[in-house]
Amino acid sequence: MSERLQRIQTLLEDKKGEDIEIFDLSGKDYIVDKVVIVSAMIGRHSFALLDYLKTELKPQGEIFYATEEESEDWLIADLGDIMIHIFTPNHRKKFNLEEFLKSKATNSL
Repeated sequence: MSERLQRIQTLLEDKKGEDIEIFDLSGKDYIVDKVVIVSAMIGRHSFALLDYLKTELKPQGEIFYATEEESEDWLIADLGDIMIHIFTPNHRKKFNLEEFLKSKATNSL
């Protein structure tokens, strides 16, 4: 798992993803074990980050079970036990998912 997360983080950094945060929700009452949040510079950059992840990770056996790509301001990739959220900066501030995930990570079942 840690190697997969490191690979994801490195790929996002390679394409100028910013403010990457990883949340460990293993053993918590949440739909996945790990959540990755990254900021894209603008909407087009969001799509470029997601496309790069797909291009690089699928050949390595990573399965994208679902992606939410309706809004360039918030893209989601579901890898089963890892969820990746790609936000534009304004949407990241607006939804403040980090606060929710931090509280989830510290609370036990």
